[in-house]
Amino acid sequence: MKVLAIPGSLRATSSNAALLRAAAGVAPAGTEVTIYDGLGGLPHFSPDLDVEPIPPPVAALRALIGAADALAISSPEYAHGMPGSLKNALDWLVSAFEPIDKPVLLVSASPGGAAHAHAQLLEVLRTMSMRVVDGGGHVFSRAKLDASGAITAPELVFALAAGFAQLAEACAAGENRA
Repeated sequence: MKVLAIPGSLRATSSNAALLRAAAGVAPAGTEVTIYDGLGGLPHFSPDLDVEPIPPPVAALRALIGAADALAISSPEYAHGMPGSLKNALDWLVSAFEPIDKPVLLVSASPGGAAHAHAQLLEVLRTMSMRVVDGGGHVFSRAKLDASGAITAPELVFALAAGFAQLAEACAAGENRA
């Protein structure tokens, strides 16, 4: 299973990027996780720009999504919502065919919790016809990682392992529908 992992934060020391890197360690055997680091390079979405030829960073994102079997998104919460940069990326995908029916594991994590952003993201991803595996909203910060980057909170390790297992099941179910 090839998973494109999208951290929803532009921060250089993003807890959500660290969470996705750590999550790769609890993914089922044979899972290849690629972390997308181009969120900040996407132009501001405009329908006027969503025509051929589309901007190269957008074409690259769509190609990565098309090549992936599934997505994993981990997003912080800013002012009770998803970060604007993540929403911008999702807006670029609305008219694309690559994410349609794509299984996606959604995990939202912020030091104060991420319930509001998580609910918004669930709504947007489902509206975009993605098959969402709900990994939940979690209270999380880099403090829950050890020096090697491994997650030290057992409940979060369990939740991520369960989420990736469900993601693998969703991929297998999609293959059986074809």
